[in-house]
Amino acid sequence: MKPTTKIDKGITAMMAETLYPQESLMRIKQKNAQLTIGIPKELDATEKRVCLTPEAAALLVNNGHIVSIESGAGTKANFLDREYNEAGARILYSHQEVFESSIILKVNPPDSEEIQYMKSGQTLISALQMAQLSSGYLDIINKKRINAIAFEFIEDREGSKPVVKAMSEIAGSTAMLIAAEYLSSYNGMGVILGGVTGVPPTQVVILGAGTVAEYTARTAIGLGAEVKVFDQHLYRLRRLKEHLGMQLYTSTINTVSLRKELKEADVVIGSLRPEDGACIITEEMVAEMKPNSVIIDVSIDQGGCFETSTLTSHDNPVYRKYDVIHYCVPNIPSRVARTASTALSNIFTPILLKIADVGGVEEMIYAKKGFKNGVYSYKGCLTNILLSKRFNIPYKDIHLLLASQF
Repeated sequence: MKPTTKIDKGITAMMAETLYPQESLMRIKQKNAQLTIGIPKELDATEKRVCLTPEAAALLVNNGHIVSIESGAGTKANFLDREYNEAGARILYSHQEVFESSIILKVNPPDSEEIQYMKSGQTLISALQMAQLSSGYLDIINKKRINAIAFEFIEDREGSKPVVKAMSEIAGSTAMLIAAEYLSSYNGMGVILGGVTGVPPTQVVILGAGTVAEYTARTAIGLGAEVKVFDQHLYRLRRLKEHLGMQLYTSTINTVSLRKELKEADVVIGSLRPEDGACIITEEMVAEMKPNSVIIDVSIDQGGCFETSTLTSHDNPVYRKYDVIHYCVPNIPSRVARTASTALSNIFTPILLKIADVGGVEEMIYAKKGFKNGVYSYKGCLTNILLSKRFNIPYKDIHLLLASQF
């Protein structure tokens, strides 16, 4: 047998390195992190929602987390400081002190002064409000190196956006209750929304066939109104009919048929998405509508569906143009703040518990794709490509940022 040489041994060693997998560092999962969660009072007087109910605070506290809430943060939603205190939450009387928590949870995005209260490495979970967003705001967030998450971008396992869907459901249902109020003799033409025996039903036209439209239609049909839905896309109209489980008038948007229906409508709900074309209802078409009919532009915060729409507030919600009542408040769910707050709390509580379970916010971003989709600023870098294109700000892929860490 031929003796083994040094060259043979070297070749064997090289083959071993080639054929066998090499060891690599593996991400160590740390579980059951303690979270400190701060809930500041909203500065906007028209924003009445709060992100966590006292029951949710109690659940988080019982799981070992610290919940700090500013005094009065839940009052407009009819959740009292006493209830949060009994739930184990810390009641703070300093707005700035609330921002010392590692996770800040609020409805509206913080203003520039509130951002200055925060420190590098903290996490902000709030709305982003694209319609009012500026490049300057994003610059401040990035310079502070805050990990910022827009809750309207967060997705669930099915790929839907739970916060957007929940608030759309509420806005759709509430829109018809608002319409009923302004159809009454006290405000308008003096008719009941829906119909009674021997009286023709109210005519309701809905623009759009998404979640808002679905819940608007459910409420209107339940009250006995005659509903007609217009949308740009047949698949949305078909899906709406399937969800409602009934036949109803649906049509793609064309000027002739839409104009005809608007003339007969008692209520028109605008819920079209901005990509479908804003202001599809011209001023001339509004001028032809019945006196004291009601327009509710749910899409006003995204540009609106009517040329005659002008932004209004909860304090001064309506105005008349061509003797048509216009309701153009951008934050309809805040009108039913307790219901909306409970819906938000039901979404955020499991998310917070999961963050603790996986070991922290960064681990959650790493592990959960749906949560990662909500991140728009991470360690000083803009990570949302749509925002990057809109404001011409440099963008970094969050997957690459995470890979460089772990």
